[in-house]
Amino acid sequence: MASQGTEAGAPQVGRGSARLTALLTCAMAFSMLQLFLLGALGPRLVDDLGVSPTVLGLTTTLGFGTAALLSPVAGRIVDRAGPRRSLVLLLVVSSVALALIGAAPGAGLLLGAVALGGIPQALANPATNKAVLATVVPERRGAVTGMKQSGVQLGAFAAGLPLAGLAAGLGWRAAVWTAAGAALLAAAWAYLSLPADDVRPASPAGRLRAPEGMTAWLCGYSLFLGAGIASVNTYLALYGSGALGLGPAVAAALVAVLGVTGIVGRVGWSRAAAPGRAERLPAVLASGAVGAALLIGAAGWVGPLVWAGAVAVGVFAVSANAVSMVLVMQRAKQGRAGQDSALVAAGFFAGFAVGPAVFAPFAETGHYGWGWLLVAVEFTAASAVAYVWFRRDRRVPAR
Repeated sequence: MASQGTEAGAPQVGRGSARLTALLTCAMAFSMLQLFLLGALGPRLVDDLGVSPTVLGLTTTLGFGTAALLSPVAGRIVDRAGPRRSLVLLLVVSSVALALIGAAPGAGLLLGAVALGGIPQALANPATNKAVLATVVPERRGAVTGMKQSGVQLGAFAAGLPLAGLAAGLGWRAAVWTAAGAALLAAAWAYLSLPADDVRPASPAGRLRAPEGMTAWLCGYSLFLGAGIASVNTYLALYGSGALGLGPAVAAALVAVLGVTGIVGRVGWSRAAAPGRAERLPAVLASGAVGAALLIGAAGWVGPLVWAGAVAVGVFAVSANAVSMVLVMQRAKQGRAGQDSALVAAGFFAGFAVGPAVFAPFAETGHYGWGWLLVAVEFTAASAVAYVWFRRDRRVPAR
């Protein structure tokens, strides 16, 4: 097994300041906030814009399909441009995409804005991972990584509770525009607080190439994991309001519950992902996610189980992606952290693009039980990929 990776020449300036961690957490939150807003506000969008559940799923497919296509290039950009420039770009584009979603008169501009939002999604993991490697000492990287990865779930909480509450009072457009303004403020914060990028000429290792070794296995794992998570994110609130009889605000709270438990899970599992132990966790977490999907499906007969399912998705499925990123940083070759992070993220985003599109026919016809069974199968496939990789990796002697 490879030793813990670092970036060549990366300054170790301390043990990770609270302000840096907070900034990276915000960047991760804004990079995917549009996904959670579309899910939490789904019932309102269906009514106000006249979009069907299939079109709602298509927004996720389009946004994450764009992110999957751009991720390998984004990793190379981050390796060459540096984390500060990349994070400022991420936050500015997030703000523009959210503003356009808030202005959308119908499905056309909504889809275009979501596609634009694929850019910050592609930049998020390589840019924030690069910042961690450049500024945080090795023994603190797992904790900081878990905290900043929990920013994605902070976005889910914000979409499912405060922003959904704002939408109930002032309308969904006001809620989305508020998020756009906050992203622009975060961009200014990143520009003013991060050190200037120390950009070096790209080395041969920085050239764009296909994933290999552990990165390739994590790409496949993330593909199945992302497909299941995206279906939950996109359709959980709609399932709650349409099939379980929950009001729009209560249904949106399901997304907030998923967000809170995802934060706790990502921080906790990332702290536990020490070298030698981290390799076991992807299969374990994906196996737990199978049970979570089955709980959500069983809510069709016992309604309160949907809350237990939302908690379990956060603890297991959502947390698994953070552990993947810890593994990348532990074992990335010098100068490859940005690209390896982006390649694993590309697999995850490809899953996000495919998952809701495959789930959409079940939502359209009201056959949610079959949809959640499909999600359980996707998580089972992720667990199988992770287990096979772990067995193979144990047979490779340490270098």
